[in-house]
Amino acid sequence: MQRIGENAGEAEGQPYALAAALFFACALAFAFPWLSGRVTIPWDAKAHFYPQFVFLAHALHSGQSPFWTPHVFAGMPQIADPQSLIFSPFFLLAAALVPEPSFALADALVFAMLAMGGLALIVYFRDRGWSAAGGLLAALAFAFGGSAAWRIQHVGQIMSLSWLAVTLWLLARALDRRSALYGAAAGAVAALLVMGRDQVAFLGVLMLSAYAAYRVATDQSPKLSAVAPLAAGALVGLTIVAVPLAFTLELAAHSNRPEIDLDGAFKGSLPLDSFFTLISANLFGTDGPLKDFWGPPTGERNIFLARNMTNIYLGELTLVTLIAAMSRRFFSDREIRFFAAAALFFGLYAVGRYTPVFAYFYRLPGVDLWRRPADATFLLGATLAILAGYGFTLIERGVVAPRVRWLVGAVAALFAAAALVAAWKGRLVQASWPLATSAIFAALAVALILATRDRLVRGAYLLVAVGALMSVDLATEIGANESTALPPEQFDVLKTDGKHPVIAYLREKLKATAAPDRRDRIELAAIDFHWPNASLVHGFDHDLGYNPIRLRHFEDATGAGDHLALPEQRQFSKLYPSYRSILSDMLGLRFVATGVPIEQIDRTYKPGDFVELTRIGDVRIYENQRAMPRVIVATCAIHVNFAQMVQSGEWPEADYRETALLEAPPVCHTRKGAPPATAKINSYENDRVVVEADVPPGGGWLILNDVWHPWWFARVDGVEAPVLRANVLFRAVAVPEGLHRVHFEFQPLRGLLTQISQR
Repeated sequence: MQRIGENAGEAEGQPYALAAALFFACALAFAFPWLSGRVTIPWDAKAHFYPQFVFLAHALHSGQSPFWTPHVFAGMPQIADPQSLIFSPFFLLAAALVPEPSFALADALVFAMLAMGGLALIVYFRDRGWSAAGGLLAALAFAFGGSAAWRIQHVGQIMSLSWLAVTLWLLARALDRRSALYGAAAGAVAALLVMGRDQVAFLGVLMLSAYAAYRVATDQSPKLSAVAPLAAGALVGLTIVAVPLAFTLELAAHSNRPEIDLDGAFKGSLPLDSFFTLISANLFGTDGPLKDFWGPPTGERNIFLARNMTNIYLGELTLVTLIAAMSRRFFSDREIRFFAAAALFFGLYAVGRYTPVFAYFYRLPGVDLWRRPADATFLLGATLAILAGYGFTLIERGVVAPRVRWLVGAVAALFAAAALVAAWKGRLVQASWPLATSAIFAALAVALILATRDRLVRGAYLLVAVGALMSVDLATEIGANESTALPPEQFDVLKTDGKHPVIAYLREKLKATAAPDRRDRIELAAIDFHWPNASLVHGFDHDLGYNPIRLRHFEDATGAGDHLALPEQRQFSKLYPSYRSILSDMLGLRFVATGVPIEQIDRTYKPGDFVELTRIGDVRIYENQRAMPRVIVATCAIHVNFAQMVQSGEWPEADYRETALLEAPPVCHTRKGAPPATAKINSYENDRVVVEADVPPGGGWLILNDVWHPWWFARVDGVEAPVLRANVLFRAVAVPEGLHRVHFEFQPLRGLLTQISQR
């Protein structure tokens, strides 16, 4: 096997197994507050990903398909949603094994992914012939520093980052050995990375592609010998990822956000002051009360980032090592030159509008799909971790010997600069404790670097010293805080025991209003950040939800935003101008639970529009007694243009319990003397709905008030029938007179192939 880097022979006898064991112990220690159940990963991890995890488990254990959910946005194609966890092996396996996932299990899976990535880096260091201590440093900084720690609630991006490390190791080994087998393994794991379908995955694929090209260009082996491993990887990866990626691309084309313009991307730029967090994690008060936070993006115009998104602290030993190792010798390694260039790229990418460079990056195919350049900090942290681990290798082996005066002076200058910034902002007193704490760890890092240089600490003792310093540092500076850990009791509404009083009350009301033709919807508005997707946990149907991706025609018709945690986030549209509207009735919106009086959400609300039923704590619950059944039979159809209706907001005058709006020629059937049309739901599952319809002479249309999507198909008494789009949003099937059984079935692969063939 070809080794990269000098002193590869010194790798023999290196305690890599001990490094891996220490890393695992440090990971357990770091994650213990979450694994113990004392705290849980908050924000998106609970508001979005945990409900998806529970829905997946419930679907699998009830024998239903997880590919479609009726529980948010009147229906969503989960199979195409990159955040549904269906194609996430860790979560999919856990969902298949555990019918009722807990908060602790969900958190443990996130930490397991990070641990996997860290262990992959240690093996990568072993393959390169770099030191075990350097590998341990890189693994800890990678897994528990920077955005991996501060943004641990962004579960999808954490998974992508973790798969990136594994893919890098396998790809490097495939090219080292010119092995098609390892190339195939790299392709398989790269497919899991791609199926993250987020910006970290996108940037990770760019980096891996550049790495492969760089290795082919610079390796001493014949270039043609790289064809087999790379071809095997491409073939296996494309085979695995082709269908899931096609689903997502099709969803993106018909979603609310197929691309982000340059100005929109600029709003997610990383402010330059954020780099001071490399010196001191809590210089700006990131881990404290929000009212005391004074760092970026505070004061930045048109920047929309949470405070934790601007923190990139990787540990003092990581920073001090990078300073100590900087020399001409550091850049003599070809592989390190690549990662140094990658770190520079990701740094420039992350700062977005603050340099003119991102405008050129934006021209790269695919960049316009993502809204936050700051997401590149995940990869910036990963590349800096690798560079620091390599730098520690050079110091340990005496290749680089930092001078005491220069090293201490450089570190002191950085802390002085941070103190000057705090003083300039009038925050020196507030910043003094975080700076002092960081300075202690920096002094210990300098001492360890010098002891390593002078070979005063070696072998297992050096590994223990690196692991102990990094673990205590990262746990102290980044560990459980307001951005990364909150009491699990705060998320009681998401617990599946159903004991939350609001959930229990809504369940009873839904049970009381149940009828053969009814499946009433609810809305949870302006209560708290983690409420909108509670319906995925509890199995009732929400008219809205929390997801940055929504079907475009649903958003256009309803005004649905990605969230409704605050009153102003509950948006209405011309076609759906208020709660008292035709569309809310068609949606079957029967109950609305709000954290504020409903008139603070709907400014046009009038007393009596809904009936206020009760108040439980701060939550008010209202009833819309005009909510329509889930299934009806219409005997008259009016020809309309849905796009014009959405633009104008005008509904034709009609009785919508008997009339359907279709983008087809109008047909009306007389009902004089005929018995009333009826419909009832025989069975309702995620991806299958069976309805029995009794249709009067002349026939009619069975309307299912679930969102229309082209991957739904229907059969009337076993005979295929087209699923029409009715009443702007919903599904309809033409049914002849008499008693008939109509089967609706979600068939995503057939639907995708049909759409492709029709182009």
